[in-house]
Amino acid sequence: MKPSLLLYIHGFNSSPLSHKANVMKAYCEAQRPDIKVVIPRLPCFPQSASALLLDIVNQYKDDYRIGLVGSSLGGYMSMWLNAQFGFKAVVVNPAVKPYELLVDFLGEQENPYTNEKYLLEAVHIDELKALDTPSIASPSDFWLLQQVEDEVLDYRQAVTHFSGARQTVEEGGDHSFVDFERYPAQIIEFLQL
Repeated sequence: MKPSLLLYIHGFNSSPLSHKANVMKAYCEAQRPDIKVVIPRLPCFPQSASALLLDIVNQYKDDYRIGLVGSSLGGYMSMWLNAQFGFKAVVVNPAVKPYELLVDFLGEQENPYTNEKYLLEAVHIDELKALDTPSIASPSDFWLLQQVEDEVLDYRQAVTHFSGARQTVEEGGDHSFVDFERYPAQIIEFLQL
């Protein structure tokens, strides 16, 4: 059997230094050192980010079983990768229609993790739309981890979009997904890594 690879996909204005990324990495190092963990620093722009993800997948897909964890915008990218490759994915407070949300963020941006400054323009919204997965072919490939008090995204969009998928919808919480530390073992089990 092929060795396992966990590809963690961070969200908008996040980085490999995010809390959830590090929780997954630390869990695998301590409990499942056989799993290769890849947490790329994604470019700010959707077309560049998707190209990097494709490069990573093409580098590893023949030799590894790949499972995805995607947070926020990373959840959106996970849906896109699933549509192409069929990878199982755990999506955490995922952005279902980020091209609607990010219209409000056009203009100058600064990533709080990397301090990178960049300009978000309308063309980048079009790049996001090009990655859209209007429906999920195999809901059983997904596990939605969602907290109702997400202050960034309307949780109901994700609950509806992932209808038929495994869902854990928690009262309270926020966009960061409070107490994510409860889930790494179950995530690895769901992804069959």
